[in-house]
Amino acid sequence: MPTSPEIAQRIVEAILSEKLAPGSRLGEQPLADLFKVSRTLVREALMRLAARGIVTVNARRGWFVLQPSEAEAREAFEARQVIETGLLRQLKSLPPASLKRLRGHIFKEKQAIKSGDVGTRSYLLGDFHVCLAETLGNSLLADTLRDLTARTTLISMLYQSTHQAEQSCREHEEIVAALAKGEMARAERLMRAHIGAVEAGIDVSAAPDPLEKLREALKPVAAHEQPLGRKRLPKSPAQETRS
Repeated sequence: MPTSPEIAQRIVEAILSEKLAPGSRLGEQPLADLFKVSRTLVREALMRLAARGIVTVNARRGWFVLQPSEAEAREAFEARQVIETGLLRQLKSLPPASLKRLRGHIFKEKQAIKSGDVGTRSYLLGDFHVCLAETLGNSLLADTLRDLTARTTLISMLYQSTHQAEQSCREHEEIVAALAKGEMARAERLMRAHIGAVEAGIDVSAAPDPLEKLREALKPVAAHEQPLGRKRLPKSPAQETRS
């Protein structure tokens, strides 16, 4: 039986894998049935995620995956820039075990890209940044980055990012190569450019129209169309004159 933190972690992983889209409804009872736990335990997990800014709750409609606004998108990327470049700025050297772990992570990224496993690929590309923070020995910032990366994943899904997986993987590889050579300032510059490139790939004009279906349904009927059940009558001579 999973705990509430484990349920919360499963939801975050589903977001990072792009299996849960922005605005997805998270029903307490379906989740309780799925995990075979009480609704109380599910509610605790969702409250944890709400506190971390990953889900939102509506008193009448229930729990939903965050659907970030344009302003929230900018803030998320700004926060990642500050944290990730700051971590690299204070780094003096990278232990061999940490370097081995990062290279192993990039190898998995390449395998997922090659195999076409979109879910694993998306998860690994986001988790690289968490992995980097963990290898640098800062578990608190790793947890923060996990949440921020989940948010930026939702942003990429919502605003149709054009930043390609192959490009992200290459940029990760360049950062690790710089770290391996002890070029910490270069690694920091590469990280700043990488996050900037991901953000630049976001097209806020591509945000879905929440009224799209209703707008389409209520479009004016074309003038030549007639309501069902009514026949077009021939015009009288008087009507022809007024036309």
